[in-house]
Amino acid sequence: MKKVVRRMLALTLTAAMAIGFAGCGSSGTGAAKAEEKSVVVGSKDFTENEIVAEIYALALEDAGFTVERKMNIAGSVVHTSITSAEIDLYPEYTGTGLITILGMEALTDQEEVYQTVKDAYNEQFNITWLAYAEANDGQGLFISKRVSDEYGITNISQLQANADKLRFSSQGEFDEREDGIPGLTKLYGEFNWKSSKIYDNGLKWEVVDNDEADVATAYTTEARLTETDKFVLLEDDKHMWPPYNLAPIVRNEVLEQYPEIEEVLNAVSATLDTDTVTQLNAKVDVEGEEYEDVAEEYYESIKG
Repeated sequence: MKKVVRRMLALTLTAAMAIGFAGCGSSGTGAAKAEEKSVVVGSKDFTENEIVAEIYALALEDAGFTVERKMNIAGSVVHTSITSAEIDLYPEYTGTGLITILGMEALTDQEEVYQTVKDAYNEQFNITWLAYAEANDGQGLFISKRVSDEYGITNISQLQANADKLRFSSQGEFDEREDGIPGLTKLYGEFNWKSSKIYDNGLKWEVVDNDEADVATAYTTEARLTETDKFVLLEDDKHMWPPYNLAPIVRNEVLEQYPEIEEVLNAVSATLDTDTVTQLNAKVDVEGEEYEDVAEEYYESIKG
């Protein structure tokens, strides 16, 4: 399946590049028009978003675009950046669009969330959501591999049933948030932990790895989840949390001018699943590579 997707991507990018090069080879207004084929790609201020934005930028450059990059934009202002035309596109998350930007109630069906944000953004902001990737950077819980093996825990229902044997590493606010312990309790039942202590979020991996706790919260594409000999991401088997699927969002004005953007970026998104994005994050956040290098290496691998 991956080979088919990558072959489709290669064909798409080749066709897009041919269009761009044909314009450059003509004279007069055709050449001028080719020179005007430019976009501004932005990203949020964390590793994953920067990597994906850079992959999109590389694909667009291969399709004949001049790309200006405006990376590392604070999450609190990135929406304003695109609605004010400071950037033309960036990778967004369906759950963020639904809850943070639109202020709607959480939904848990992947396609329903996507269609809701797609329709609302088009109507309210003149922005198009292109096809979403399978990559989902949502809320999750992880457990130590040792404890997972000992008690046969791979999902949250099994976690709840064994909570009295487990030590929870809390970050404080998770105990009070509606999408934290209160929401989990409503859906799964009481979590009667053996103990619950508050740790700084940055220490969660160490306290679980060092056997000071058994369970902690994580986002589903965090880099250290690649350490499968130490940590197990639990399945949200009753669908507590809304999906946060990655997708490029583009200003309608830009998409109308350059409709080929949709095909180029959709082809890239089709290669991005949760495991792939987690592995890319690990190359930066665990192995210490630069996000631009990681993005380039990945892009070269998918374009054929």
